[in-house]
Amino acid sequence: MSYLIGLDIGTGSTKALAVDEETKTIKGSEHVAYPILTPQPYYSEQAPEIIWQAFVKSIARLTKRYGKPRAIGISCAMHSLIPVDNKGDALMNMITWADARSADIAEKIHASPEGKNLYEQTGMPIHAMSPLCKIIWLHQNEPELFTSTHKFISIKEYIWYRLFNVYEVDHSIASATGLFNIADCVWNTYSLELAEINADKLSTPVSTTYKRKISTKHVQDMLGVDGATEFVIGGSDGCLANLGSNALDAGKAALTIGTSGAIRIASAHPCHNFAAMTFNFRLDEKTFICGGPINNGGAVWKWFIKEMLKRELDDSDDYQTVIQHMSAEPGANGLVFLPYILGERAPIWNSKTSGVFFGINIQHTEGHFIRAVIEGITMALYSVGNALEKGAGHIDVIYASGGFTKSPEWLQILSDMFNKKIIVRNAEDASAIGAAMMAKKAVDELVDYPQLLSDTTTTTITPSETAHKVYQEIFPTFCNLYEKLKDEMRILYERTTS
Repeated sequence: MSYLIGLDIGTGSTKALAVDEETKTIKGSEHVAYPILTPQPYYSEQAPEIIWQAFVKSIARLTKRYGKPRAIGISCAMHSLIPVDNKGDALMNMITWADARSADIAEKIHASPEGKNLYEQTGMPIHAMSPLCKIIWLHQNEPELFTSTHKFISIKEYIWYRLFNVYEVDHSIASATGLFNIADCVWNTYSLELAEINADKLSTPVSTTYKRKISTKHVQDMLGVDGATEFVIGGSDGCLANLGSNALDAGKAALTIGTSGAIRIASAHPCHNFAAMTFNFRLDEKTFICGGPINNGGAVWKWFIKEMLKRELDDSDDYQTVIQHMSAEPGANGLVFLPYILGERAPIWNSKTSGVFFGINIQHTEGHFIRAVIEGITMALYSVGNALEKGAGHIDVIYASGGFTKSPEWLQILSDMFNKKIIVRNAEDASAIGAAMMAKKAVDELVDYPQLLSDTTTTTITPSETAHKVYQEIFPTFCNLYEKLKDEMRILYERTTS
């Protein structure tokens, strides 16, 4: 059977799926999970070797079932950083997007006279998630490691090097580093000056449709491929989620809730908004994906269930079981939740925030708290959507993806909050689907992206005007609470990290 693989290297797991030559997904995706390490407060790390093994297992399981694929396209989470030596070995654990150790550095750069120009040159929000800020932090706090580093790379580059023994990075991942000039598709001169590195410390930028074949026999055997299988470097998970969700046209947005969350639109040009620092990442030579990410998506929901409700989570169905116990009325009877337990990115860009339950009274039950958590996460995304529409134009419909789409209740809250139609297509696999579409375009040298067909039914959710009105009344309180509490949040952050 002739087929392609779309693979997504996520924060919590790597997922691989198969697509046949008639552009239809084949049932039976593979999924390998791995842990996130928190050695200190506000640190977030992962072991690169474990993610490499997950990459290998995901592909090998599919190739064992279906045979050797014609091509493999790769999607990957953004903003990771791994310093490696001249043999390609990691000198420390990978620093993930969620790591906040460089928050002070980001604040200083953002407040500088050059901050706005840097943002517009790179398209990248100036924040602790940025590999630029992470490199500066290493220089200041781990000078020996910084000096001994041969290359500063992402997890995708680490895996690409293991496959081909060459350092290359796609324009999409590069545009999420704060080190890349998104207009000229070269490493940004001012960013290199800030990081005090030369371009030779970074990988060679290549197009998202760039492809290679593996010549090393033992790597071929490990993956179950041969010398004819083409590996397409692909892009970032956010950009490819838009592609996999069919959200590249005007008025269409893609919204994802996984460990974190984001809402994004496609544009022929960057949509700059320095106040909200919406991002502008490259999908390809003609298309930017513009939007904003939140830190606190599924990670908050998982934390609440495990630590507050003390429920065991054996599989994804357990999350839905909890949701079914939430209170029915929009607004959780006046209970408001700020979900900022991991700091926050768009639109407030503050790594020194904390979570808040506000308005608790004796009438509130477990069901109200469940609903408040879901509404708080959704309201954070709604605030990003508002900022995005101000800079990029009206959004008519939202294509949703991620594990949360298994919950009709959460999808309804999302639709009611935004007062927009929600469409679920390719549910959890949008980034992997997008990677397969990118691979198909590359190996067949197509002018346009193919329309991959899903083997699942498209679901459409329409908003309730009554519920939307409730959320419109609550949303100002959500925003005002943060503004009134952000100084106290900073004090608590500095006390716990000093």
